[in-house]
Amino acid sequence: MSDDLAMGVYSNLAIITHSPTDFVCDFVQLMPGVPKGKVRSRVILTPSNAKKLLMALKDNIEKYEQAFGEIKDVTPPMPPMNFGTPTTEA
Repeated sequence: MSDDLAMGVYSNLAIITHSPTDFVCDFVQLMPGVPKGKVRSRVILTPSNAKKLLMALKDNIEKYEQAFGEIKDVTPPMPPMNFGTPTTEA
C-alpha cells in the first residue's frame, strides 16, 4: 500500500446511489463556508459486497459501542442535495 493510500481521506458525508448491478458510494468532504462539497473518493460495489460491508460496519459499530459507549447522532438533518447524480432506484 502506498503512503498516500495509507493516509486515507477525510469524509463527513456519504452519498450512496445504486443501479440493478452496482452500489456507488461517494465520500464527500464538506467544509464550512464552501458552497459545494468535493467528492474525495468513490467506491463501487456489487450488491453482495455492499451487503457484506453493511454487516461488517454493523459488527464494528457494536464492538465500538461496547468499548466506548453509544455513538450519539447529534447532526441536524440535512436538506436533500443533488450533486448531479442520477436519482436512486427503489
